[in-house]
Amino acid sequence: MGGKRLRPVLMLLAYNLFKEDVETIFSQAAAIETYHNFTLLHDDLMDKADMRRGKPTVHKKWDENTAILSGDAMLILSYQFMMQGCPQACMKQVMEVFSRTALEVCDGQQWDMEFELREDVTVEEYMEMIRLKTSVLLAGALKVGAILGGASEKDAQLLYDFGIKAGLAFQLQDDYLDVYGDPKVFGKNIGGDILCNKKTFMLITALEKADGETRDCLQNWLKAEHYEPAQKIEAVTTIYNKVGVRDICRDKIDEYYKESVCLLNEVGVDTSYKKNLADFVLGLMNRNL
Repeated sequence: MGGKRLRPVLMLLAYNLFKEDVETIFSQAAAIETYHNFTLLHDDLMDKADMRRGKPTVHKKWDENTAILSGDAMLILSYQFMMQGCPQACMKQVMEVFSRTALEVCDGQQWDMEFELREDVTVEEYMEMIRLKTSVLLAGALKVGAILGGASEKDAQLLYDFGIKAGLAFQLQDDYLDVYGDPKVFGKNIGGDILCNKKTFMLITALEKADGETRDCLQNWLKAEHYEPAQKIEAVTTIYNKVGVRDICRDKIDEYYKESVCLLNEVGVDTSYKKNLADFVLGLMNRNL
């Protein structure tokens, strides 16, 4: 099935802060991954994407109806997996977190689609969109793991907030690596966001910072219908460098990562127990920066 399995791993690591028998929540970990893959399946359909993880998307290999129904089935299965074996004492709390998270992810996808039709998207709006579309599922996985592990309400919330900050850093890093990453390490071609005029942190910030001829040049590239891909990538990247977008994005990534570390440090368990979780997130942050 491919994918990095970040969300189930985070759930297991959060649980492991409080209990060691992680195998007892494999069903809940499978639930969060099944839900995530449901969102990808429907996102691909809405985005008309041809490929996912190096293979044809479901609607391309079969058809749109199959993609819709398969996604629906995965959503239902994710709820079944989440409830399976869940202790009755925390069932209500777990399902409330999961349901709220699932709805917020849908809100984030709606924002993302709306942004493609707008020319006035702000950085603040973009950050809220990625909080909803990306961060809340990481945070929800951590909080569910903590609840199942018997964490206090305070520690469960700290882990949720930790996930929000780490998720923001992770998504901004994806934006950054699409422009400045090494394709061999990043795992996909560089400049894809530039070629499709995707409203990333990089582009929105550049539009806010650029003025005069530089802004006109950027707008011309965004409107261009015929161009050499390599030429457009080089030209837009040059504009990003000129207006300081590279450093602004790096600083934001560092800011959110440091905030996440501070939140993890506040969780009321021995530092040695938090090492695996801290190392895992640090590894994500060290992806070819």
